Amino acid sequence: MDTLIQIFGEGKELSILQMISRGIIIFLITLGLLRISGRRSFGLRHPLDNIIAITLGSILSRAIVGASPFLPVVFTSLVVVSLHRVLGWLMLRNQRIERTIQGRKILLYADDKFLDKNMGRALTSKEDVMESVREATHSEQLNNIATVYMERNGKITIIKKHGDH
Repeated sequence: MDTLIQIFGEGKELSILQMISRGIIIFLITLGLLRISGRRSFGLRHPLDNIIAITLGSILSRAIVGASPFLPVVFTSLVVVSLHRVLGWLMLRNQRIERTIQGRKILLYADDKFLDKNMGRALTSKEDVMESVREATHSEQLNNIATVYMERNGKITIIKKHGDH
């Protein structure tokens, strides 16, 4: 036991080597948690994925710097990752739960018009849409754009009119 305390330290007064030792262990634990959570959780595609990344980072950092006891941090992280898995599973099986957690896409532009009400809901300006149009089409012309959506992950997607490439 004394050897473990010497290597990993105790409380908030940690040496550099003790913090490095804790960092290595937390890194390995995080790899294991990533395998449990699944690849998607760190793809940062949706708000739920961002929540898991931020939450785990916050929780696990406390173990490295000694701000919280080591084992409770690890178990809390396991619970958070398990909750992420359960929510992912529930979203696959229930569209209402998926919509509640992930939201819906929002139509921003259609029939050659910006949809101001929807743009307000998405907190998106015409210039935000035009930036995405320029990125997607290398043009500022809207005449070949059928629709523009704010996706659930916050990305703006451009759909061209049929016959345009």
